[in-house]
Amino acid sequence: MTLPPLPKSVRYVLLSLRDLLTSASPFVIAAAGLLWLAYWWLDPMPPKTITLATGPAQSAYAEFGQRYAKALQASGIEVVLLPTDGSSANLELLRSGKADAGFVQGGTAPIATNEQQDAEALVTLGNLFVEPIWLFYRGASAQAVSPSGQLSSLTQLAHMRVNVGASGSGVPTLMQTLLDMNRVAPRSITLSQLDQTPATVKLLQGQLDAVVFASAPEAPIVQMLLQTPGIRLMDFHQNEAYARRLPFVTPATLPSGIVDLARKLPNQDVHLIATTTSMLAREDVHPALRQLLAQAAMQIHGQAGWFNRAREFPNADNAEYPLAPEAERTMRTGVPSLQRYIPFTLANLIERMWLALGLIIAVLLPLGKIAPPLYAFRVRSRVFRWYGQLREIEERLEASPTSVPGLLEELNALESKVEKIIVPLSYTDELYTLRNHIGMVRQRLLTA
Repeated sequence: MTLPPLPKSVRYVLLSLRDLLTSASPFVIAAAGLLWLAYWWLDPMPPKTITLATGPAQSAYAEFGQRYAKALQASGIEVVLLPTDGSSANLELLRSGKADAGFVQGGTAPIATNEQQDAEALVTLGNLFVEPIWLFYRGASAQAVSPSGQLSSLTQLAHMRVNVGASGSGVPTLMQTLLDMNRVAPRSITLSQLDQTPATVKLLQGQLDAVVFASAPEAPIVQMLLQTPGIRLMDFHQNEAYARRLPFVTPATLPSGIVDLARKLPNQDVHLIATTTSMLAREDVHPALRQLLAQAAMQIHGQAGWFNRAREFPNADNAEYPLAPEAERTMRTGVPSLQRYIPFTLANLIERMWLALGLIIAVLLPLGKIAPPLYAFRVRSRVFRWYGQLREIEERLEASPTSVPGLLEELNALESKVEKIIVPLSYTDELYTLRNHIGMVRQRLLTA
């Protein structure tokens, strides 16, 4: 079964489209090539997973890790939480490339030079929260050194059993610094380095006299110990002096009644020293993921807390590492407008490609001027190529006037082919001009 021929009007349109597409093909190929190069160079689509080093179970780091996982899940990103011993372990995991991001306490590592920071290839996404040093002790144990049963100086820890945190938490190093500043010999104290949970159990059982944590107040263990009868929190009366001596330490005050207003816990303001915890990320982590982490930090840490006012965190004050551009932009402008209305994946693609698209358009504009002349040449060549045969017939007539019958047959064949030529209406004048010229050659052959 043969299909009926297409109407002439449809054939005209299809032929014009074919000419147009063929003429624009260099432009289309160049645009596609530049888009591919821009996509390859910018790499706008981030990986679907990111590894976040957190901390011990029931710590503030672990709690915040769960919140980050939930926040990024809304954008289709899976956060693989990596439990660790704490800040020091997180820093080592980042340096070794086994974690993409992690919580790191201020002062965990010695202040590095610019060359050392470049070699570590780490950037900060901002300071997230204040992490006080919580020194909880048994009131009964303190009776031996203080009639009031209250400790106010690290020198009073002599001959006590004190847990200073797991070796990977960064607290042992900090405590060693504080003890040295107070000229307390480590051998005068029975030190242990247990994780938070077993250390707390031993404290409650009386097998330890004191435990030291560096944690945000959101940590469940901190919340529990603050309300446990017989367990007291040491007041660092000299917290301002510690802050002046140690650049990574800031003074903090636990207001009276902040734990429980009805029970007035604590019953008076407690002076504490605190470090600031930041989120560090590797420089090779995709920029879009760093942007998502920075946005999640604004959402999670931007509320008022026990030691800060609303929108005080995250910030970049006294950052120990270079601030990531994505974090700086997020702190300054918040969530980009596009991401408020369309899915993150699409918004990120547009945001990262728009500048490249502008450059591509600037490059392609001169190239786009080639398409119209090329289109005109293709259409006209359909008419002009017959002029070669028409001129050849005239030349053969001049060379051999006796060959008129054969030349007439060739001219008739040429004319029949020309009648089948299809050109856009704007070029029909050139087609009719060709037909007139064919008629002129025929008249010359008939009069020869």
